[in-house]
Amino acid sequence: MNLPAFSRRLLAILGLSLTVTAFAQSPAEAPLPGVQHGRIERWANLPSKFVDARHVDIWLPDGYTPTQRYAVLYMHDGQMLFDARTTWNKQAWHVQDALTRLRAAGRIRDVIVVGVWNNGKWRHSEYMPQAFLPGLPPDFREALVRDGLQGKPQSDAYLRFLVEELKPAIDARYATRPDRDNTFIMGSSMGGLISVYAMNRYPEVFGGAAGLSTHWVGIFKPNAALPLAAFNFLREHLADPATHRLYQDHGTIELDALYAPYQSIVNSLARERGYTDGRNFLALTFEGTGHNETAWAQRLEVPLAFLLQP
Repeated sequence: MNLPAFSRRLLAILGLSLTVTAFAQSPAEAPLPGVQHGRIERWANLPSKFVDARHVDIWLPDGYTPTQRYAVLYMHDGQMLFDARTTWNKQAWHVQDALTRLRAAGRIRDVIVVGVWNNGKWRHSEYMPQAFLPGLPPDFREALVRDGLQGKPQSDAYLRFLVEELKPAIDARYATRPDRDNTFIMGSSMGGLISVYAMNRYPEVFGGAAGLSTHWVGIFKPNAALPLAAFNFLREHLADPATHRLYQDHGTIELDALYAPYQSIVNSLARERGYTDGRNFLALTFEGTGHNETAWAQRLEVPLAFLLQP
């Protein structure tokens, strides 16, 4: 395989052999998102020892230079972040625009975004926190793993990909601030769930997490079993509020109409742990908004400013 020098270095960082073929073109090559602010570099079909290969899109702000250092925001569902023309539903977060506005106003630190593509049919499997599963009733757990996760829970493997492979590669390639206080993670719906899980599974790596429309119900109807398992995990493992920030929100229509009673318990758990509203914890309700990228884009500046304040 005739790989460029950077790809060879990246494979070496990941500890993978040069004989892997995961850098080959995907069956349906997706176009690079177009952005008016900054630029995007793609690591196509990035290989992993833990999960399937996938694209990773890295957004670098205007004026990016290796002579200064940048915080890093890891975001899930990377194919939905930048350009509505390239997404399945013609909606996008437009992360680059929100960050550019906030940076111009001096409200955030310098940051790059690592957009990690979801894995299609395995999205639910990779984003459902595995540590919740032992707390489920046996029949419920078996049905969820069989039907919802297609027999293959993968969230812990996905987080190992992020922490053990992707982050070291990003820090080696770009001018990052690799410490916990400058490393953040964000997503929506199931992406919000895995973001909260990641911060509390790896509190030494992620200094803050944001979940927009966090999908505490885990499936697509109200239930007690999955939220209760999540609450029990958080009660035991919620990261130290002295060193972490947590953002949560939801709307009031569409799927978001389910979330209020569950989110209120998460809020209570955070406050009992010592998180303080407005300082290291923010939980908001956005009336009349639903469960889609347009809604998340409209309020995106709020969590970004909260996590990335200078």
